[in-house]
Amino acid sequence: MTMENYHLDVIELNVGGVTYATTLGTLHQAESDSPLVTISTSNTSETRSIFGRDSKNRVFIDRDGVLFRYILDYLRNRKLALPENFSERDRLRNEAEYYRLTGMSQALEQTRSSSSANGKHSSENLLYKTATVNSVDLNSSLMNSRGLPVPRSNVGYVVIGYRGTFAFGRDGLADVKFRKISRILVCGRVRLCREVFGETLNESRDPDHGQTDRYTSRFFLKHTFLEQAFDMLSEASFFMVGCAASGCSNSTSEMGKQTDNEENRWLHYNEFVFYRS
Repeated sequence: MTMENYHLDVIELNVGGVTYATTLGTLHQAESDSPLVTISTSNTSETRSIFGRDSKNRVFIDRDGVLFRYILDYLRNRKLALPENFSERDRLRNEAEYYRLTGMSQALEQTRSSSSANGKHSSENLLYKTATVNSVDLNSSLMNSRGLPVPRSNVGYVVIGYRGTFAFGRDGLADVKFRKISRILVCGRVRLCREVFGETLNESRDPDHGQTDRYTSRFFLKHTFLEQAFDMLSEASFFMVGCAASGCSNSTSEMGKQTDNEENRWLHYNEFVFYRS
């Protein structure tokens, strides 16, 4: 195999639970001491000594899976291109330093310095506006448990939804029936969702990672434990204000043909609405 053909070989990577497909040639664009170059040039045993493997034998990198898209963009284009109002430069710089991408780290530092200089006047205006707001008698609905004003950006709704059933034994004869949940969905303002769920939040299906004040219905959790999600919401001072449940049709669906009939009979969808004032 020629070196040119070798660089065109496709490799799948599992980065923090998010799957990416790229070529060995793209990874080879990194600096010579980068661990990404190790993947593109070493054999399987050498790679395994640095990175693990997931259940599908893909190289597993225990880093931020969402931000890795910008790492690949940089390697492909040899320049930094971030969305407008991108607010995670510090985190992305940490990722660039881990992968030893010196050029990307320097570019991030330059854009940060430029943004700081351009935003100095805006920051002064923001401080003035904040001081003005704090001097106003706020509505009691914007007070926390200590009677202190809560920033409006921290007020809002988060909706938790899931489709589930009950796992039955063979022929439905098992004495114990366990709750069975395929995925827990999270909807709401991006800033609030990230604050509450942190690293347990999977953002891989969300098309735009740049803005934090927008709303999304495409987040889901990396686990399937409802009580853990409720505990995290409670710790962030959210209270449940409503819920809804419904049964799911299953008589003619493909899923109904592939799974146990007794489980299909108990398919349901639930949503829980949480609010922080």
